Amino acid sequence: MTPWVARLVFANVGMFLLTAVAPRLVWPLVLVPAFVPYRPWTLVTYMFLHGGFGHLLFNMLGLYFFGPRVEARLGGRRFLALYFWSGIAGALLSIATPSARIVGASGAVFGVMLGFARYWPREPIYIWGVFPVEARVLVVVTTALALWGAFSGSSGGVAHFAHLGGYLGGWLYLRWSDAHTPAARFRARLAPEPKRVSGADVDRWRSIDAATLHPVNREEYERVMAKVNTTGPETLSHGEREFLERFSPR
Repeated sequence: MTPWVARLVFANVGMFLLTAVAPRLVWPLVLVPAFVPYRPWTLVTYMFLHGGFGHLLFNMLGLYFFGPRVEARLGGRRFLALYFWSGIAGALLSIATPSARIVGASGAVFGVMLGFARYWPREPIYIWGVFPVEARVLVVVTTALALWGAFSGSSGGVAHFAHLGGYLGGWLYLRWSDAHTPAARFRARLAPEPKRVSGADVDRWRSIDAATLHPVNREEYERVMAKVNTTGPETLSHGEREFLERFSPR
């Protein structure tokens, strides 16, 4: 196991053993969405509580199988951010069940599983060690099951909204994180500054004879010029400007 995966597993197992011998510790740490304004720490502490050994085992197996590669890919700091943001998002989405008592690391683990599927979408996951399912398919199936359980009224004691929130929080964090990596910042610095659009440029684009264009290009020309007229030439992308320049009279 990677360092932070091992620490998280240790913390969850340790808390499970502690609450087994001191059950009075559970209530101050359990998540009740309606009580969050008065007990905001439960947005985090609920992730380290579990309703039984099977619940703990399922979540820790998920963290054990998916977590190390995701941590190795993201690094420890970003992996922890993914884990906790997913868990907190799961707690926040659980406001749909305000009086429920919610425990478990499922939302956080689902965010990690989403990260695994994002970077290795075709990796086979063996259900019960026998049936291979691609990681991306597993995410789709578990999302569908969570949606069904959340809105059908047959939750069966499962925090489906926390699972959905874990996926949502994980997706949002990964989108943000991928846009703020050192590599992304380096590419942004290398990107050429967009050339300022002048009135002469717009006049030249308008002088293009659309009737001489191929139907596919004519349709694209009409779309881009409609964008110029509606939102202004400054909103054109680099590719749209290149398209217009390609057909402009010289």
